[in-house]
Amino acid sequence: MQPIVAENVLITGSRITYGIYGDGEPVVLLHGTPSSSLIWRNVVPHLVTAGYKVHVFDLLGYGLSERPWDPSVDTSISGQVPILEGLLAHWGLATTHIVAHDIGGGIAQRFAIFSPDRVRSLTLIDVVSFDSYPSKRTKQQMQEGLESQIRAKDEDHRAHFREWLLSTVQDQQKLAATSLDTFMNYISGPIGQASLFQHQVRHYDPKHTMEIADRMHELGQLPVKLIWGADDAWQVVDWAHKLNRTIPCSELDILENCGHFSPEDQPERLSQLLVSFLKQHS
Repeated sequence: MQPIVAENVLITGSRITYGIYGDGEPVVLLHGTPSSSLIWRNVVPHLVTAGYKVHVFDLLGYGLSERPWDPSVDTSISGQVPILEGLLAHWGLATTHIVAHDIGGGIAQRFAIFSPDRVRSLTLIDVVSFDSYPSKRTKQQMQEGLESQIRAKDEDHRAHFREWLLSTVQDQQKLAATSLDTFMNYISGPIGQASLFQHQVRHYDPKHTMEIADRMHELGQLPVKLIWGADDAWQVVDWAHKLNRTIPCSELDILENCGHFSPEDQPERLSQLLVSFLKQHS
């Protein structure tokens, strides 16, 4: 499957791959793990048609962006915030609407709390928050040691994580027929398999969101939309309700027949809600 990012820029010394589409008010889309900007491919056209200039990129250590060989390079939720700030400077965006999914939501939460004056609106889709992650299965893998996972046979690795990725959606057949192989290739093979654990899994630490847990109410000064898959098995819908209670005046929409990867399961309905919300705050 063709990527939706093709431009490259050095941010804090690392190569980040990005793409820009359309004209109008700026919107920045933040993906999560273990995906890439590709997850937004069916959302971007709706935003462009609605009159927005859409900015997408692959997080550092993900997708087509650089996979740093130096383990001291921080690709955690907190470490991705300076990457976002550098991209906003490169794009010349003093303020922007932000739409975030999964751990992208952790990045967005930190950015919005520390720099609220730069956020026009905030949309959080099936995001991590508080201590909602990692999952029980991932915790067990981390406790057993990631080195054994890095050295696992390619076929065993692919079989395990193919099943893992399929659990993100309700319509597994559609995912398998579209983006699944691309997502799998990003986290498999000689580079991808080690990168998955070095740049993603080892940073599944709720400290990044718990550090701001007592400040989440501050997001109430911004327009905040929460969108959640009713069948999300990774971030169950209880977390959506907790965020809704914690963030004053936030709006919550639950998507039926939809798993954790909402942009894969329900891109049209998701886009409708997103455009409607953005129009209210443009």
